[in-house]
Amino acid sequence: MNRMDMKKFDVLALGELLIDFTDNGLSAQGNPVFEANPGGAPCNVLAMLRKLGRECAFCGKVGDDLFGRQLRDTVRSLGIDTQMLVMDRVYPTTLAFVKNAPDGDREFSFYRRSCADVQLTKEELDEMPDAKCFHFGSLSLTGEPVRSATRQAVSAAKQKGMLVSFDPNLRPPLWSSEALAKEQIEWGLSQCDLVKIADNEVGFLTGETDLVKGAAILRERFPNIRLLCVTAGADGSYAHWQDVSVFRPAFLLGGTVETTGAGDTFCACMIDYVLSHGLDALSEAQLAEMLRFANAAAYLVTTKKGAIRSMPEREQIEQVLRRERAE
Repeated sequence: MNRMDMKKFDVLALGELLIDFTDNGLSAQGNPVFEANPGGAPCNVLAMLRKLGRECAFCGKVGDDLFGRQLRDTVRSLGIDTQMLVMDRVYPTTLAFVKNAPDGDREFSFYRRSCADVQLTKEELDEMPDAKCFHFGSLSLTGEPVRSATRQAVSAAKQKGMLVSFDPNLRPPLWSSEALAKEQIEWGLSQCDLVKIADNEVGFLTGETDLVKGAAILRERFPNIRLLCVTAGADGSYAHWQDVSVFRPAFLLGGTVETTGAGDTFCACMIDYVLSHGLDALSEAQLAEMLRFANAAAYLVTTKKGAIRSMPEREQIEQVLRRERAE
């Protein structure tokens, strides 16, 4: 048994854990109604990985308040280890309000400045557990002290021999400038083995609207990236590994409610596939299999509100795949 097989956790994720207040129509009085859904991209990823049978742990900080306790209890109920979840008595839990547009796009309003997740410090990560894979996103790089804590965690993960997964997860309102966002996201890309990146993020970083050309630019700039997956919403997704590139269309089966968590669901499936198959010898057929499964899972999460509590079971994903094969 090698050292990787002996690790306690499959995936350790660091970053924001927050409440997504998602659009839920109007009240009888005509006022907007928002549902308090547990969210935050890194924990969304872990929630899906738990559905796939992976052992997971989370590093982050929430307020010791009504919402923070809701988040802690939700994460624990999913079987995600919370030994590195800090409950802060000074700073409140981060909140996000998500308004759905008629075209399926989303508008975000964040209440995060001086909130708990931004206050995570390096000292609070001294006893970071070991895992096969470490996952993080760009939101923990927006400011201090959490940026320094994240950089320390990435360094520790690499020293322990973990695979490193990164999701740019661009949210412009949370950055003081586009230049800073690009600088920090590029740092994240320079540190990782696996990347799940969305089509708009490819354009932001490369100025390229052709996703294949944009992916090629990123792979040239960041040769450390061993597997690069690009999601393109309703169009589908791409996987790039060594000299192999594969595209698979999205599942357009109707019933979409909102797209919150779709990218995180896809990302979790990518990580799960890599943990099962490694990164040394992936075939074109395997990459296509990975994309089909991830696309199906991402479709299913769009048929419900929220993310953490909306992740599909493996059997539900398999049903979608069987339905496709039968048509």
